[in-house]
Amino acid sequence: MVDPLFWLGLSILLVAVSLTAVLVAAIPALQELARAARSAEKLFDMLSRELPPTLEAIRATGIEITDLTDDVSEGVKSASQVVKQVDQSLDSAKRQAQNLQVGTRSIFVGVKTAWKTFTRQKNTRRTVERLSITEQSALPLRERETFNSETRRTKAEAYRVHDGYNGISNHQENLDDEEF
Repeated sequence: MVDPLFWLGLSILLVAVSLTAVLVAAIPALQELARAARSAEKLFDMLSRELPPTLEAIRATGIEITDLTDDVSEGVKSASQVVKQVDQSLDSAKRQAQNLQVGTRSIFVGVKTAWKTFTRQKNTRRTVERLSITEQSALPLRERETFNSETRRTKAEAYRVHDGYNGISNHQENLDDEEF
């Protein structure tokens, strides 16, 4: 066994058997690898055909969502402006109603005062005031002095200071208290 040729032949034989065994085991794996490559190629073809329209549809949907968001924002802004206008209109109507109420009260007080003035009994003291100067001079001096002292008010009476102001009702009481 000293022959080197024998060992060389045996080693080449073992290498050939090993390569055959590897090839026999690798053939099915290579076939599966070829099938996987064909599937990947089909997948890539399908993606190259389908992906651009899908991406374009996604892009268009994003643009539409942006437009809708802008429209909703504008709608909310216009709705808030309408609410502000309605609020201002309500405030204006409230002020007008208050002015009308004050005006109505003033008219009512005026009519009431006029009614009291027209329906009151004539006071003899007032008729003396309306007499002409010549008719008043015909009155005795004593009657004129008593008349003048009764009809004149002192400064404190003329300029009464009221502690509180109760609006129309206080004015009404003052009108009821005074006789013309």
